[in-house]
Amino acid sequence: MADPELEAIRQRRMRELQHGAANQQNAGQEKAQEDAKQEAEERRQMMLAQILSSEARERLSRIALVKPDKARGVEDVLLRAAQTGGISEKVSEERLISLLEQINSHTSKQTKVTIQRRRNVLDDDD
Repeated sequence: MADPELEAIRQRRMRELQHGAANQQNAGQEKAQEDAKQEAEERRQMMLAQILSSEARERLSRIALVKPDKARGVEDVLLRAAQTGGISEKVSEERLISLLEQINSHTSKQTKVTIQRRRNVLDDDD
């Protein structure tokens, strides 16, 4: 689900850390990395602005405040659909809601609470 450019940057960074590059070079490369990440995020936001209606963008931004990982996943699904031609017009808020419901039904987590009672050794029933 990650952007291929970001994955390439991560791999490059891991190789640099393993080879122990000098601090001065690292600072320059980190700056370039940060710039690349920021540029990729700007492109991502521009693409989302093109495929989402203003109401849908607003709803997605509210979701991102509460559950950033879920919003990122929805954005990934939308961008992938747009790149493959699955989206022919701007996504309305209603369509976004139905997409969220579909994602929730696939990723619902079951919470199970187990209560373990401790037996008090000093209390005797005799």
